Amino acid sequence: MAGTNGFSVSGYGPQRSTMTRLMARDSTARRLDWPMLLASLALTLIGAALVFSATRNRNEINHGDQYYFLFRHLLNAGIGIGLMIATIWLGHRTLRTAVPILYGLSVFLILVVLTPLGATVNGAHSWIIIGGGFSVQPSEFVKITIILGMAMLLAARVDAGDSEHPDHRTVLQALGLAAVPMAITLLMPDLGSVMVMVMLVLGALLASGASNRWILGLIAAGAAGAVAVWKLGMLDQYQIARFAAFANPALDPSGVGYNTTQARIAIGSGGLTGAGLFHGSQTTGQFVPEQQTDFVFTVAGEELGFVGAGAIILLLGVVLWRACKIARETSELYGTIVAAGIIAWFSFQAFENIGMTLGIMPVTGLPLPFVSYGGSSMFAEWIAIGLLQSIKVQRPVSA
Repeated sequence: MAGTNGFSVSGYGPQRSTMTRLMARDSTARRLDWPMLLASLALTLIGAALVFSATRNRNEINHGDQYYFLFRHLLNAGIGIGLMIATIWLGHRTLRTAVPILYGLSVFLILVVLTPLGATVNGAHSWIIIGGGFSVQPSEFVKITIILGMAMLLAARVDAGDSEHPDHRTVLQALGLAAVPMAITLLMPDLGSVMVMVMLVLGALLASGASNRWILGLIAAGAAGAVAVWKLGMLDQYQIARFAAFANPALDPSGVGYNTTQARIAIGSGGLTGAGLFHGSQTTGQFVPEQQTDFVFTVAGEELGFVGAGAIILLLGVVLWRACKIARETSELYGTIVAAGIIAWFSFQAFENIGMTLGIMPVTGLPLPFVSYGGSSMFAEWIAIGLLQSIKVQRPVSA
């Protein structure tokens, strides 16, 4: 029982206890989307086990320490979760006001990649080496700034009550905002990241309520652009070889088709329940290249089988399902567009990564969200989860 001055008779003072505040109906902790959060964490921990299995015996890359990649994967995850918490604390609405700064910084960083400070990894000149064995891939963070920037522009007049849908001028501005970093990323060349950016642009436009003519026009422009890139020779030889191997899986199985051939062998050998963690012959024999990053799903297929691989897909589905729920329930268009952009990003990237290990999509070097090893991708993905959680936490609460 409390007095009129707000002090409780039980002697807790003018403030409720920490536990009481955490369990309050309107507390941040209670309003978080826990199924999404737990599914993302489960994917990260599964990824840690798969990364460890893929790298523990590879002395040529783990510097003689079998726990090298495991420790770094968990460190990346810890930093990523910290960034998620910071994003929730700041809030997506606060970040909306910081979009010009974030956008300018991200464009600056991808421009730095094109200078001598940039580094090439697996054929893609898309990294900045920062020393101490650490590097950063700015294109991962560009995905976030494109989503936030487009959402800011497309929702401005609608959320202010001045219009029901973004007008043609606003759509053009949003497309121009996205086109600049996409063009720079293509020059690296990082075709996989550009493909993801195209999909999240489509997702943002669809969620904004823009005219269908823009959607159809963008699809047509994308198809024409792909033909132009091919005809003008803007792709590197290794990228052309990857598409050739996708079109003809039997092409040079010991060369350009080696990765996908070994990936299918690994997944096919897993059967229903797999050979057991750390017991996959393809993984132990180091037959599949880049198995801790691009081809981490092959470890799951071989060692955990159809059941384990299916569980990963199911967990990804939970993340996307909860993101769709958040996008549908938020009352502001800005939040809806941000959520839709993240949904397009995660769904396409997961489909592309898993698809390339099964031979139904070309090899592009895109990581599997939360599962693949990689600091930049892990940080960006957890920031995206933070944005989704912020949209849910900050939406108006019914009385």
